[in-house]
Amino acid sequence: MEPFELGFVGGCTLEPFWGGISLSSSSCWRGMEPFELGFVGGSKLVVRGRRSGGVRTCRNVVAPEQPASVSRKSREWTPGSWREMPVRQVPDYPDKKKLEDVEEQIRRVLPLVFSGEVERLKSQLAKAAAGKHFVLQGGDCAESFEEFEKYGGDNIRDTFTLLIQMSIAMMYGLKKPVVKIGRMAGQFAKPRSSPMEKAKNQELELPSYRGDMINGPEFTLEARIPDPDRMIRALNQSTATINLLRALASGGYLDLHKVHDINLQFVNGTPQGQQFLDYANNITNAIAFMGSCGLPTDSPDVRQAEFYVSHEALLLPYEEAMTRYDKNTGKYYATSGHFIWLGDRTRQPNGAHVEFLRGIANPIGIKCGPSLSRDDLLELLEILDPNNEPGRITLINRVGAGKVWDHLPRHIETIKEEGRNVLWVCDAMHGNTESSPSGYKTRRFENIHSEVKEFFEVHKAMGTYPGGIHLEMTGQNVTECVGGMMELDHEDLFRRYESQCDPRLNASQALELAFLVSEMMAKQERQ
Repeated sequence: MEPFELGFVGGCTLEPFWGGISLSSSSCWRGMEPFELGFVGGSKLVVRGRRSGGVRTCRNVVAPEQPASVSRKSREWTPGSWREMPVRQVPDYPDKKKLEDVEEQIRRVLPLVFSGEVERLKSQLAKAAAGKHFVLQGGDCAESFEEFEKYGGDNIRDTFTLLIQMSIAMMYGLKKPVVKIGRMAGQFAKPRSSPMEKAKNQELELPSYRGDMINGPEFTLEARIPDPDRMIRALNQSTATINLLRALASGGYLDLHKVHDINLQFVNGTPQGQQFLDYANNITNAIAFMGSCGLPTDSPDVRQAEFYVSHEALLLPYEEAMTRYDKNTGKYYATSGHFIWLGDRTRQPNGAHVEFLRGIANPIGIKCGPSLSRDDLLELLEILDPNNEPGRITLINRVGAGKVWDHLPRHIETIKEEGRNVLWVCDAMHGNTESSPSGYKTRRFENIHSEVKEFFEVHKAMGTYPGGIHLEMTGQNVTECVGGMMELDHEDLFRRYESQCDPRLNASQALELAFLVSEMMAKQERQ
C-alpha cells in the first residue's frame, strides 16, 4: 500500500474509534455515510461503512490540512471546548455511557491541589527563569497500579527521598533554592508513537498500552480495551500519593538537622552515597555554627520542604473533569496537579490539548522536540501565554545527545527576539532511548549526562540561564538504564527491569547525575 495522509476537509473531523479512526461531518460530504478507517492484519488500510458494513481498500487518502489561522481569541473557552478541536492520543471508549458516568463522578471529588499552591509554584518558576532558582523535576515514566500495590507506598517515599537528596546536593553546589517537582500523583497516561504494537517475538498485533489510567499492560485484547473505571482508580491512587507526599514534606521527615537520615539504604556504601554523606557533614556543621552564633536554625525552611506534583495533560476527559473555578482569583485551574505539560506529540496549535491548556491558570510545560518550528513555537506562546506572564511557560528541550546544538540555539534566538519570559529545562531522557541487544528499551547514562552538558554549554554560549532538568527516575534499585558509576551493562537489565513504558534512572544513577549537574552549575557560576 502506498503512503497516505489523513487531514481535514471543510467541517469534517477525525474521531478515534476502537482500533482505528472515523471520519464524520455535520456539514460536508453530504450524502455520504460516516465511515471508519482501520487496520486489518496490521498491514492493510480499510474503509468500513458503519451502516452498510461494506469494506474496501483505500489508497492515497489525501486531504488538505485544516488552516492554522483559527481564531481562539474570539471563541469562548470552557473546560470542555477542547472537544470541538481535532484530538490526538485520546482513546475512544467503547462504553460511552460508562465514560460519562465516570466523568461526572470525578467532577464531584475534591481537588488534588489548590490555587494558592499553584500560584506559589508559578512565582518560584518565574524566579528560576530569572536565574535565582533551579528546577528539579523527576519521577516515573508512568505510574503503575501494580507497583503501588507491590510496594505499599514505599516506592513513592523512596522516589521522594531521592528527589530531596538530589535537591540537597544541587543546593549545596549551586547556592540557590531548588524547586522540587515530582512526576507523581497523575502521571498514568502515555502518548504512543503507534496505535498498535506487537509482543516480543510474536506476530499478534494489539492496540498499544497507553498507561494504567487508560488500559492494561497485559498483552491481551481484553486488557487493551480502554476502560473509564481506570480513571477512578488512578484518581484514588493520586489522592493517596499526594497525601503521603504532603505528610513527608511537612512532617519533619526532611529536617536538615537530621540530614544524615535522608538517605536510601541501597545507596549507602556507593561512591554517590559517600559523597552525599560528605555534603551532609558539611550541612550539619554549618547549622551548628549558625546556632553557636545565636542565629535561628529552627525555621520551617530548615525542617520542611515545598514539593509539587506534575504530569502530562494527556487524557483530556480526566483533565476536564478535574478542572475547577476559583472564586478568589477568578481563574480556572487544573486541580489534577500543580504543573502540567504539553507533550511533543500533542502540541499542535489547533489541537485539542492546546485548546484545553490555554484556559487554565496553572504553569505549563511545552516539550520541544527536533520537529518544533519557529512558527509553531511562537503560535503556541501566543495561544498559551498571550500576556507573557512570568512563570507561566516552561520550555522543556528534548532532542537527544549530540543534537542540542542543532536545535536549542534557534529556539533561544526566537525567545530573545520576541522578548518572551520562559524557563528553560532539559529533558535528557526521551531523546536517548534505544534498544539493547537483549531486546529491552534502555538509555545510556553517558548520553543522558552528555545532553545535559550540551544544554548547559549552549545556554552559557548564548548568555541565557539553564533553569532545570527533567528526569525519568525512581528510588528503587532497578536495572533499566546502563552505565553510571555502578557500571550496569546490557546483561544486567534482566535482573530488575520493572518499567512498563520507558527505562528510568535508578537512585544511584540519578544521584550521580545530580552531583554532576551541581558541579557543572557551580563551575559556570565561578566563570
